[in-house]
Amino acid sequence: MKFNQSLSLILLLVVVFCFSLPSKQFASWAYSFVVYEGDIYVISDEYVTEIDKEIGHVTKYSDKEGTYYGNFSNAYKKGTKYFSIKGVSTDTAIAVEDAGKYIKADWDGEYAGGKYNPIHLVIGGGLTIVILSLLILIVKKKVTSRNASFSKK
Repeated sequence: MKFNQSLSLILLLVVVFCFSLPSKQFASWAYSFVVYEGDIYVISDEYVTEIDKEIGHVTKYSDKEGTYYGNFSNAYKKGTKYFSIKGVSTDTAIAVEDAGKYIKADWDGEYAGGKYNPIHLVIGGGLTIVILSLLILIVKKKVTSRNASFSKK
């Protein structure tokens, strides 16, 4: 009976751990934006003509809320280019390529999702494998000890 309680507790811990991993939220974003170098830039209605040089591009696109990393956007597809604007610091605004034109995106602060790192998923997966491996070892040990006690009788 003690064995079944231990097994139940371990399975409960595994289930709780799996549900505690980061997951995507499926809802609409409040506004269109791009993330560049860990900062969020809100897309404006203003187009610019005086662009300077290419500074990056969208590396991940999604129109669903969630935690993402890299040069992410909820409005522009992967590969869309970012440019600096002549006479304007990238701490203030950048330009985003938009159908052959360049739309201004205003700096709005640090992107909280930029702190997410895919290594968290690797660590979580590794911990799950370790827990499951321990569970298998415990079960094998219990089965082996029961078989040994039955063979002695």
